[in-house]
Amino acid sequence: MFKALLVDDEENGRISLRRKLELYCPEVKLLAEAAGASEGLELINQQQFDIVFLDIEMPGMDAFEMLSQIDGKNFHLIFTTAHNQYAIEAIKNEAFDYLLKPVDIEELKATIAKLKEKRRQYTNRAGVDILRQNNVGLNRIAIPAMDGLVFLDTAEIIRAEAQSNYTVLYFVEQPKLTVTRTLKQVEQLLPAQLFVRIHHSHIINLAQVKKYFKGDGGQVELKDGTRVDVSRRKKDEFLRLMGY
Repeated sequence: MFKALLVDDEENGRISLRRKLELYCPEVKLLAEAAGASEGLELINQQQFDIVFLDIEMPGMDAFEMLSQIDGKNFHLIFTTAHNQYAIEAIKNEAFDYLLKPVDIEELKATIAKLKEKRRQYTNRAGVDILRQNNVGLNRIAIPAMDGLVFLDTAEIIRAEAQSNYTVLYFVEQPKLTVTRTLKQVEQLLPAQLFVRIHHSHIINLAQVKKYFKGDGGQVELKDGTRVDVSRRKKDEFLRLMGY
């Protein structure tokens, strides 16, 4: 959920954008509205917002004067204006987007979708960085599971399999484990000299390979008896790592 502030001196403009957000952008919660820049500044100093929808031409103080009085802007700025000549100033003020009034519904939805994707990418990146900091060498890693962090010996991992936005890890002795990370994120945590991605859905421990079966991409049989497909694109890399 994004917490938002709307700053616009025109009441009709506030009503219009508020309705569009309510109807088409349920992931945005409009916490406050301001009828001018001074009131907007007070609200920004009092509360934390993820998004500020900001009109540009307002009496008394325009948007750019207002922004110059904010230290350490920590929200996404989206200009909403009836005038298209301020694009350069918007860029200088690091605006996330610039919407012309009357705000087009599809453009508004696209802007919020971009914000969601940016948040997702940031969250994923931050999660991987934190886990890397927690890793204690090639033999042991920390991976988030459904109920916390699990510390694992990498030598005990046979393979990892993608299941939507989760990953299932299979082990030499213990039961399989579902972790709350994508396969790509798990791949970044595993030592590259021991683990290889042989298919878009599978990473295997090279030390657990028992046999390779020829084919278009082929298959590998692991020591637990599991057979896993090798994609054509990954075949040469896999055989090279196995010394062939």
